Amino acid sequence: MAGYDKFEMANRRGERVRASVPHAVAAQYDRATGRVVIHLSSRLDVSFLPRDAQGLENARPSQLEEIEISPSGLGIHFPKLDADLYLPSLVEGFLGSRRWMASRLGRVGGRSRSADKRAAAKANGRMGGRPKKAARG
Repeated sequence: MAGYDKFEMANRRGERVRASVPHAVAAQYDRATGRVVIHLSSRLDVSFLPRDAQGLENARPSQLEEIEISPSGLGIHFPKLDADLYLPSLVEGFLGSRRWMASRLGRVGGRSRSADKRAAAKANGRMGGRPKKAARG
């Protein structure tokens, strides 16, 4: 298959995806709320705190003021950070890849202060700490 044909097929596939999912029509950083706001073609607005988005977690407000929308409307780019977010994945993985989100959830779980967790930590400490994992053999 010639390169041109592959290019045309990719363009048609992109058009089908764009027609089947809402795409960004505008995006901005709202300093008053500290949130990135994306206006979708479906008239739904999506907003989030930058600290919850992969690649934006340490951004300063001045780095978030300029936001570009990709030609397909499926991606947004933050030029001052050289960070990109793909909207379908943004919604699917809640602002980052599944792996990144899993690491964030693990951190939250690790900070849990339940009575059961404190009791288990105390009991493990009396026995010399967390039990070693059994070697597979």
